[in-house]
Amino acid sequence: MNSNCIHLFKYYKLLGEKTFSQLNDEQLFAAPNSTCNSISILVQHLWGNMMSRWTDFLNSDGEKEWRNRDEEFESILQSRDEMLVKWNEGWACLFKALGSLQEADYQKIIYIRKQGHTVTDAIHRQLAHYAYHVGQIVYAGKLIKEGHWESLSIPKNESDAYNRQKFSQQKETIHFTNEYLNKGMKE
Repeated sequence: MNSNCIHLFKYYKLLGEKTFSQLNDEQLFAAPNSTCNSISILVQHLWGNMMSRWTDFLNSDGEKEWRNRDEEFESILQSRDEMLVKWNEGWACLFKALGSLQEADYQKIIYIRKQGHTVTDAIHRQLAHYAYHVGQIVYAGKLIKEGHWESLSIPKNESDAYNRQKFSQQKETIHFTNEYLNKGMKE
């Protein structure tokens, strides 16, 4: 279970990073309107959530007293470098926590806002939450870039070619993220 989830978390981290790389600094901090969050604010929120959820997560509530969630939605970060520090710090906290798990830990009960979850359920909860926000980041990037977006999946009108290439290969059992992670991420 753990390695599958780690692959998925790495995949979503990579999608965010591939989006950042297509945008200039101004675009990372621009919000489409007053009710929407900029990419930098989404990163700030993910950081706050990751730090709260994964710090001492087996022993303390996932909603830490020191977290100021409302502040995560204010424009605090001022540069790409600051944003990337938060991005990497949050993910490092997550991966360290997941890397520390033993098989017996997965059925332990942990708490998020005093609601009990098995560790497995908490991992799934956070995976869905991070995928949701990374999806917002990717969508915002695509809107910002308009017709100059480099697709992060199968490009429009290229499904047949992609499928022909896939079906020309031998069957194998691998995690679907391997091809993306191997091409776009240094281990």
